[in-house]
Amino acid sequence: MVDYHAANNQYAAGGPPTYMEQENDWDRDLLLDPAWEKQQRKTFTAWCNSHLRKAGTQIENIEEDFRDGLKLMLLLEVISGERLPKPERGKMRVHKINNVNKALDFIASKGVKLVSIGAEEIVDGNAKMTLGMIWTIILRFAIQDISVEETSAKEGLLLWCQRKTAPYKNVNVQNFHISWKDGLAFNALIHRHRPELIDYDKLRKDDAVTNLNNAFEVAEKYLDIPKMLDAEDIVGTLRPDEKAIMTYVSCFYHAFSGAQKAETAANRICKVLAVNQENEHLMEDYEKLASDLLEWIRRTIPWLENRAPEKTMAEMQQKLEDFRDYRRVHKPPKVQEKCQLEINFNTLQTKLRLSNRPAFMPSEGRMVSDINGAWHTLEGAEKGYEEWLLNEIRRLERLDHLAEKFRQKAAIHESWTDGKEAMLTQKDYETASLSEVKALLRKHEAFESDLAAHQDRVEQIAAIAQELNELDYYDSPSVNARCQNICDQWDTLGALTQSRRESLERTEKQLESIDELYLEYAKRAAPFNNWMEGAMEDLQDMFIVHNIEEIQGLITAHEQFKSTLPDANKEREAIQAIQAEVQKIAQYNGIKLSGTNPYTTITPQSIDNKWEQAQQLVPQRDQALQEELSKQQSNDHLRRKFATQANIVGPWIQTKMEEIGRISIEMNGTLEDQLTNLREYEQSIIEYKPNIDQLEGDHQLIQEALIFDNKYTAYTMEHLRVGWEQLLTTIARTINEIENQILTRDAKGISQEQLHEYRASFNHFDKDHSGALMAEEFKACLISLGYDVENDKQKRSGQMVADDFRALLISTGYSLGDAEFARIMGIVDPNNSGAVTFQAFIDFMSRETTDTDTADQVIASFKILAGDKNFITAEELRRELPPDQAEYCIARMAPYSGPDGIPGALDYMSFSTALYGESDL
Repeated sequence: MVDYHAANNQYAAGGPPTYMEQENDWDRDLLLDPAWEKQQRKTFTAWCNSHLRKAGTQIENIEEDFRDGLKLMLLLEVISGERLPKPERGKMRVHKINNVNKALDFIASKGVKLVSIGAEEIVDGNAKMTLGMIWTIILRFAIQDISVEETSAKEGLLLWCQRKTAPYKNVNVQNFHISWKDGLAFNALIHRHRPELIDYDKLRKDDAVTNLNNAFEVAEKYLDIPKMLDAEDIVGTLRPDEKAIMTYVSCFYHAFSGAQKAETAANRICKVLAVNQENEHLMEDYEKLASDLLEWIRRTIPWLENRAPEKTMAEMQQKLEDFRDYRRVHKPPKVQEKCQLEINFNTLQTKLRLSNRPAFMPSEGRMVSDINGAWHTLEGAEKGYEEWLLNEIRRLERLDHLAEKFRQKAAIHESWTDGKEAMLTQKDYETASLSEVKALLRKHEAFESDLAAHQDRVEQIAAIAQELNELDYYDSPSVNARCQNICDQWDTLGALTQSRRESLERTEKQLESIDELYLEYAKRAAPFNNWMEGAMEDLQDMFIVHNIEEIQGLITAHEQFKSTLPDANKEREAIQAIQAEVQKIAQYNGIKLSGTNPYTTITPQSIDNKWEQAQQLVPQRDQALQEELSKQQSNDHLRRKFATQANIVGPWIQTKMEEIGRISIEMNGTLEDQLTNLREYEQSIIEYKPNIDQLEGDHQLIQEALIFDNKYTAYTMEHLRVGWEQLLTTIARTINEIENQILTRDAKGISQEQLHEYRASFNHFDKDHSGALMAEEFKACLISLGYDVENDKQKRSGQMVADDFRALLISTGYSLGDAEFARIMGIVDPNNSGAVTFQAFIDFMSRETTDTDTADQVIASFKILAGDKNFITAEELRRELPPDQAEYCIARMAPYSGPDGIPGALDYMSFSTALYGESDL
């Protein structure tokens, strides 16, 4: 038999006592008391089974089932979490003794002094020794670790019970026997930790059996504490067994202390999940806002790219008005949404960095750069659409002018050709006298002269029709048909004219008498009449001009025309003199005239009438030209007015843009002072908006007046709008940058002096004042703050003067090689843009100097909730976490695939690392 009676002399000189010495009040003879032995049997058996069931087994008889040592060794493995030597499976007594000795050796190795307990007694089924051994195990593994204010295990457990039950009436725990006899102490412990399980106020001190049964049943059902005693055993004993009560109470202690750890772990997980849920909400908001803005751009661009021309000026004017509504009403809110989207994106990235989460990467096609690209395409389409609208209005204006000109010339020509075919086909010369034939021939010559004079008009009509076709005039078919009729008729007139001349020349040989005077009249009257018709046509001609120079050119041409009127009047008088001479000769020679000039249909009266009409048209033309001159002068005034204001606003915007650039670099004072100053500066810019509105009003007047150029200024309204929008966006971005710096400073504990030092170093290497550092500039900036570039191992050197810093770098091998620098660039420039913003620089520097929660901490918290298992179940998550966060975890945790898994097991380790970007969720 292995001797466990050998004294442990290591504390003989007054050292700390062993467990058995601490419990020197344990009188083994008490085990002979049948009542106490019964209580201990029930309690110790239930306690052992509460652990053995974890291994899938249990005991029925405490002294019989431990005799072969197998279940005893299994019990020690379960409660210690350690592996014991391999047991012997034989049925012989020696095998059983060896197994029990292995268990007793393990107990002794834990610092427990076993007195009078040997393997033979356990194998022989000695109830006294078996119960003593189990009590020793309970003391070591269930009660030893209980310590309250540095007391012993028993005193610590008693003190814990006293503190937990102190507020309850009729409860006064002074020991582990009679203080528990009425059952109120058990109920008070449960109510203190789980008040929803017991209605304590309904319990009565005089009903001990009911109280004890209530506590034992609730503990077994809700706290997973097996029923170790019967109420009747406790009530029916004068003094309940102390060890049985201590064993039972220690189970309550461990159940509630584990719940407190679980609560702490649950709180940590809730905090981490709350941060993740808030960030996911912000990401969803960004995705929706970006999607809505891109959808609006997608719907708007086809409208701006639509180049379907309208037929009339009124329809095109309506399109221009719709475009103005887009500019004034629809676009400005989208400009604000775009700016807000960039601000939200920057704020979200800052929060992710501060919570040690991976940077947010929007869905494909919804990056800020994608939105900027779509916006650039929109503005390009917008500019092209406006240019097309104005060109179309000019084209339609030109078409209307040409169409009216075509109708006037066609009407004049058709009026002139009316009846000419009938005249050319008549046979009047066959019965005419010689003088009449000669007269007909001369008349025909005059007609040919007139016909040749009308050739230019026909060519002009054809040229105008061709231009209308080239400009895609909507009524081109009718114009083409009318032009074709005129050309066909002109060809017919040419052929008939040639045929009549040939007929008259054949007859001419037979005719001798020619009235030279009539002929001269006809020859001179025809071109003069044609000149008057052309002059009248020019005086009634429509005109379109776009500036003062053009109208002044028309006025000059008109003055030149008026200067030719005296000579024309002399010609008219000369022609009238010929007719007067005819009358004089006829009267003198008694000739009876036929009443009309045989060579022409142009009468002196018609010449005088046309001359009178021309004289009346001249002042009308003067008035029309002067009215147009006034209009152009008014347009010029509008140009000058717009130019004067534009030449002020344009430089003002440029100056403000430069000032914002300087402010963002200098950044004097605290961040709060800078933020206040920037918001005041932003307000001063917003107050300048009435000047922009005034320019918009002037620009609208210019467009309504159809003014398409302005030589007095290089600024267009489009340039000023873009500049104004860029100014508002720049100041908003600068304010957002300061707000994010304040958020970073407060979250990371960075001092104002550190921020100033970071800003000074950043500005020093930002040579082009662009607000971002290229890769080499960023590396130089890191070196200035304590990094070298020779090796691949990074160290921190702190702050010091330049000479000391340089010496330290050389002596300590301070380094930041290409591989390390590439890693840092991956942090500060996740999009590989090649530039590092000041906010990304601040985030990197703050991450280098502060601590954040980690994936390992979250894994440790989940491990507590899982009862030290490598997996967790949905039931455990729902029990320990709030409902929404429990469901959040269940929906995202992958199934656990380890060898120790069970159905429904979830992998909390991969989930925790995914929260911090260390793996895929």
